[in-house]
Parts: sequence; structure tokens; C-alpha cells
Amino acid sequence: MKEIFINEDFDVDELTEKINNLMGKWSVKMIDINGPSWVIYNQDMEVKFLFFFEVDFNDLETRIKLEDLKLNVIHHIESLRDDTAYRDNLINSVFIE
Repeated sequence: MKEIFINEDFDVDELTEKINNLMGKWSVKMIDINGPSWVIYNQDMEVKFLFFFEVDFNDLETRIKLEDLKLNVIHHIESLRDDTAYRDNLINSVFIE
């Protein structure tokens, strides 16, 4: 498993491309978007990548960027037309003070 840490000055387009490329290189079963932790699983449900967002969920601009990123990744998954799935729990009261 590879851990990738992202700070709040990330570029949505660059990170979208990076995540989509990583998902294209592996036989991905699912991406679990759970607040600051985005986990990419292979077909055996083994964790291949963990993206950990070290960001302030109370910051509106950051949440908008995260939402844009999430939508870009989901759009990519849906365009694959295979069995790749996603679980979305990006914004949860647990992550917002």
C-alpha cells in the first residue's frame, strides 16, 4: 500500500489526473471516499493507495475543491463502464467542527 498525503493547496485538475491514472494502472475494484481518507482497493479488496487529505474541513474553499475532485473521480469511474465502484462519504459532521 502506498500512502499519499495531500495538503490544502492541491490543484484539483492535477490531482484528478493523478488519481485517474493510478486507477487506470491497477485493476481497481473500489474507491472509498471517506472524509480525509480516500482508499483505492484492488479486485481482491486489498488497499493499493491511501490518499490522506491534511486539510481544514471547516474551510469552504477547501470543501468546494474536495467536492470538485470527488465529482471528477466519480465521473471517470462511471465512464469506465466496468465493475469499479465508489462509496461517497466526503462531508460528514464528524469531519466538520
